[in-house]
Amino acid sequence: QVMLVESGGGSVQTGGSLRLSCAGSGISYSSSCMGWFRQAPGKEREGVATIDSGSTTTYADSVKGRFTISKDNAKNTLYLQMNSLKPEDTAMYYCAADLTRRNCVLGPRAYNYWGRGTQVTVSS
Repeated sequence: QVMLVESGGGSVQTGGSLRLSCAGSGISYSSSCMGWFRQAPGKEREGVATIDSGSTTTYADSVKGRFTISKDNAKNTLYLQMNSLKPEDTAMYYCAADLTRRNCVLGPRAYNYWGRGTQVTVSS
C-alpha cells in the first residue's frame, strides 16, 4: 500500500521560506516520477515541480528560481524548498507519485498516488 505524508507547511510573511517534506512508504522514489502540486481555494490543482528517477527536474514558470525540488531516495523523502514566498503561493500543497511514466509531467491527472496535503499561507 502506497502512502505519502506531507509536512512542513505553515504561515510565513512575504519573502519568507518554508521547506516541505513528503515521506513515502510502499513506493520507491528512485523509480518513480514525484511531484509537488498545489490548490488554492476556488482554483484547480496545478503542478509546481516534478523530479524523475534520474533527478531531472521541471518547474512551473510561476515558481522558477524560487522553489527547488529534491529527494532522498534512501529515505524515500521528497522535498520542496520554497524561498521568496509570495501571497499568491498560498495554497494546500500536495505531493504525488506517478508510477507509469519515465518523463514526468506537471499535469496532476498523470499521478496515481497522493498525500493529504499541507497548508502554506503567505501573508503580505
